[in-house]
Amino acid sequence: MPFGLRRSRAAVLTGLTWAISWAPVGILAALVVDPTNRMDEPWLLIFAIPGFIGGVLFSAVLASRARGQSLLDLSPRRVGLWGAAAGLVTGAVPFFIGEPAGSIPLPLLAATVMSTVGGLSAISAAGSLVLAQRAQRQALSALGGEPHDDGVTPPTAPP
Repeated sequence: MPFGLRRSRAAVLTGLTWAISWAPVGILAALVVDPTNRMDEPWLLIFAIPGFIGGVLFSAVLASRARGQSLLDLSPRRVGLWGAAAGLVTGAVPFFIGEPAGSIPLPLLAATVMSTVGGLSAISAAGSLVLAQRAQRQALSALGGEPHDDGVTPPTAPP
């Protein structure tokens, strides 16, 4: 598979993973914000769509910032910060598209949306890295190698 196509596939899969992971948060938000179900909002999509966009954007940030580094070289804290940045941008998008209607003051609404999406993105980014690192370590141990500082397992000498 060509490198660009593989990278695009990985970005879409990350976006889908984040969207699926964020959808239950929409249900929890509905229970808090609209416990009587009078708002008739698609709560799953309200969180799944930014999850998808944030996951794709995070993949682009990760690809550019971590170029040439092994997954094992990256720290969850740093990757979480990249995720938070992607989430803040994703959370700001609706406010550039149009002004929301409602009684909540715009600065308060923007701060709430951007901090929620930024926080979820930071958690998702760090979690994605931890899971990917665990998978890479398991793959290395299945091959009989141990991960090293540079993330590369040297070939074993013949017996």
